[in-house]
Formats: sequence, C-alpha cells, structure tokens
Amino acid sequence: MRFFADREICYADILPPPEVRARIEVAVLNFLKILTCTDPAISDLLLINRKSSNRRVSQGLLTDDDTWIFLSRSFCKRTLMRANAAKAFIRVWKVMEMCFKILSQEKRVTQRELFYKLLCVSPDCFSSQLQVNRTIQDVVGLLRCSRYSLGIMASSRGIVAGRLLLQANNKEVVDCSECGSSGYAISGDLDLLDRLVMKTDARYIIIVEKHAIFHRLAEDRVFNHIPSILITAKGYPDIATRFLLHRMSRTFPELPIMALVDWNPAGLAILCTFKFGSIGMGLEAYRYACNVKWLGLRGDDLQLIPEESLVSLKPRDLQIAKSLMSSETLQEKHREELALMVQSGKRAEIEALYFHGYDYLGKYIAKKIVQANYI
Repeated sequence: MRFFADREICYADILPPPEVRARIEVAVLNFLKILTCTDPAISDLLLINRKSSNRRVSQGLLTDDDTWIFLSRSFCKRTLMRANAAKAFIRVWKVMEMCFKILSQEKRVTQRELFYKLLCVSPDCFSSQLQVNRTIQDVVGLLRCSRYSLGIMASSRGIVAGRLLLQANNKEVVDCSECGSSGYAISGDLDLLDRLVMKTDARYIIIVEKHAIFHRLAEDRVFNHIPSILITAKGYPDIATRFLLHRMSRTFPELPIMALVDWNPAGLAILCTFKFGSIGMGLEAYRYACNVKWLGLRGDDLQLIPEESLVSLKPRDLQIAKSLMSSETLQEKHREELALMVQSGKRAEIEALYFHGYDYLGKYIAKKIVQANYI
C-alpha cells in the first residue's frame, strides 16, 4: 500500500489463526536455518520502528476527514548480541510461543492475563505489564498481524448510551436508551463488535471524556433532547471503544462525531487519539481513527467558568503539551488552543460548568451544536 513512490504504509493484517500460526512457524524455521547453516549465527529480528521519528500522517493523499497516523517502512532490531537488548530479543520469542499456544487452543486472553502467565513461566524475562505490552507490539511489527489476530483481546472500559439499537448474533436487541445512567458495557471481543447490527435515529455521536459526566448526561437523558449517541472510554480510550466508534462512523457516515473533554493537554490528547490513532498502535491506527470535532471545553468557554474554578497546569500537563506541540498531526486551531492553555498556565474541567446548575450541561451542548461552535 503506497501513498507516493518514496513512502509506504506499514500496516498489520487481520488474519485467521492458521495463518498467524504459519507466520510464527516461518519465523522459527528462518531462525533455525541461519543457526544451523555452515556459518551459524543468531539472526536479528527486524521490526517496524515505532518511534515518533517514523510516524507519518496521511494528509496529502486523502481528505482531512480521513487523516490518520501511520508508520513508514523503517526498521529497528531486536538482537541477542548486545547485553542491553538481549532480554527484549528473548521476550519476543516468549510472547510468540505463548500466542501460538493460545491460537492452537482457540482461546483469547487479555494483556493482563498474558502478563501473569508469562510472569509464572518466564519470571526472569518479564517483570512488568509494560514489558509485555511493548513486546506484543514488537510481535505485531514482526509478523505484521493485528493484536487481536494474535489471540489478544482488548480490555474494554467503554460504555455507550442513547439512541442506538444493538443486536449480536441474532440475539435480543439492546436499546441503549433504556440501559440507565450506567450505559451499555462495550465488549472487548472485536469479532463480536464487528458483527453487531446497529440502528439509530440519532443525529450526533458525542464522545464524553469522563465517566461522571457521561453518567450525568445519561441520567438526564440528554439524548432525548439532543438526538444523540453518548460514548465514553472513561479517560484515555481503549481499543474496543475506539473500534466501536469507528464502526459507528462507517455505519452512520452522516452523523458528526463530537468530543466533550476537559480544557487541558490531556483532554486534547484523548481527542487526538480518537481522531488520529496512537503512535504505539501505528500499524493498526487506521482501523480506529475517526473524524472527531472538538465541541468543548475550549478557550472561548472560559467566560462561562468562574476564575476560582480554573486550576494551574501541572508538570505532567506541560509534558503532554510539549509532546502534542511536536506532533505534525495537530491541526492549527487545536495548536492555538493548546498554546492558550500553556500561556495562561491554567486548566478547566467540564464540572466547572455546574456553576450554572446541574442541568446546564445539556443546554451547553445543545447551544454549541445549534451554533455549529466546534472545530
């Protein structure tokens, strides 16, 4: 898959278990072939480089609405020949071995379950969840297949509510408007999400950063006044929530997707993850990217918030802001908002709007939508 003659997208395929097992077997056979030849050696593992320097954006070929992050054809190595890299090399083989067993047994596991299994069988190689997560991405980069194809299931925190009917495998239809303020829990099974039959009479999809805000909007049945679907990942978005949102965007292409996040660098980072994907998932980012508009909070909303409700930016906020500023994916209007945050040294949370009453949030959203006040 190519954009231009000098640039190639690297992506991870969705493959059936037999083909994934075959790719693992080929990797093992190639390793043994070099090891047993007349001039034996231990071959390095060539992986797609996931560093930000290898990140590209699809702008220039597709429309802005279809912009996403991708990784170009640049490689890094996992080698046994350097002491500081030897364990990372071994971890790749350990995770591939475990994935081969999982697929052979026709099972699926979460990253957390995989971590505890590896911790038990290979305690010298794995000591943290982060090591497992990074090694999974190494295997994705080596075999060029999706995480789900490896038998690794997403752990979902996401919930959805509002004017959406869901039906899985000819079972009973779920009306998400009748699921109460707790909403309908999004499954981590991407196969199940992919097979969902969805119907809606909504006119908008609204991403809500925070669970508490989602709970308030669902409890107030805002989706009856603003015909909408509400969805939240309760913070930084997990894969299953992003996958379902992407499916909705393809099933209902006429529905604009809008995000309600805190006015701080983390809120913008969450919006950008929904919109462009994440560099850590660069090989699969295009499967989860959506055209998301920024509804609020934004700089022009600060006039609605008492100054006493503004909080000083923390060092972590400034670190996130610096990372976002260096990203070529950040649009100019988003960059201006971020610069205003840093210049003011302040942050504002959605809850600050409760100064006008607990029922004000729905009115705020409705006014912004009617006035097309989003970017």
